Amino acid sequence: MNIIIVDDDRKAAETLKYKLEEYDGIEVIGMAYNGMDGLRLYNDSKPDVMFLDVDMPDISGIEFLERIEMNIGSRCRVVMYTAYSRYMLSAFRNKAFDYLMKPINDTELRTIIRRICLDSSTEQQHTQRTTTVPTAPTIIGDGIARRNDGKYIVYTNAIDFRLVDINDIGLFAYNSDLRVWEVTLAGEKHPIRLKRNINSDMLLALNDTLVRVSQKHIINIAYLMEVADNTCHFYPPFDALQEVKVGRLFRKKLIDRFSSF
Repeated sequence: MNIIIVDDDRKAAETLKYKLEEYDGIEVIGMAYNGMDGLRLYNDSKPDVMFLDVDMPDISGIEFLERIEMNIGSRCRVVMYTAYSRYMLSAFRNKAFDYLMKPINDTELRTIIRRICLDSSTEQQHTQRTTTVPTAPTIIGDGIARRNDGKYIVYTNAIDFRLVDINDIGLFAYNSDLRVWEVTLAGEKHPIRLKRNINSDMLLALNDTLVRVSQKHIINIAYLMEVADNTCHFYPPFDALQEVKVGRLFRKKLIDRFSSF
């Protein structure tokens, strides 16, 4: 995985480079100390990941993001890297992949690297061309099947069936009034109601990124940013979800999974 760092603080950039190169499979292929040099480095190197400072003397990191958004080159995951949390919303609105605060917290950096690796692995599976003969979907339960491309066929109450990717799933919530599970998907304004015979065991069997946090909620841990006041907070596009509480019986398992993810 090729990474570049764009930061006018040379000492901070060197510290980040040192920490990144402790990870296997990561190489810092370039560093720039202002925004314009960073744009040239980005265009020349086509990195997999860029750690981008927000507050630079020539152009801001937000303006940097706006400029590369018009670039049709290879996809680069941008991690905004700053001492100021006030830029977080603007960063995500400009399609930053993640946000790292200075000074660097090693646990936060490790979580970001794992998210990047997971996202990269999933993207490769989607774009990989195969000449193998398609196989029948794997039946997980009456109402859910896994296709050979890793996507899921989910049968719902509202439509006959829907094709779902694991990265589109934010969480599953149990509607106790209707006695059915509902799924919250990226790009959908309202949860989608699943068939009544789909149960929590079927949902948890879909993918190892799905973790139960209460009797009513199963979350995609890849989008979990933090747990504060016993409430889950998520990365975009699921940052609007605010009422997902962690049940006492599920807390330890969630912490263990989050720490090892």
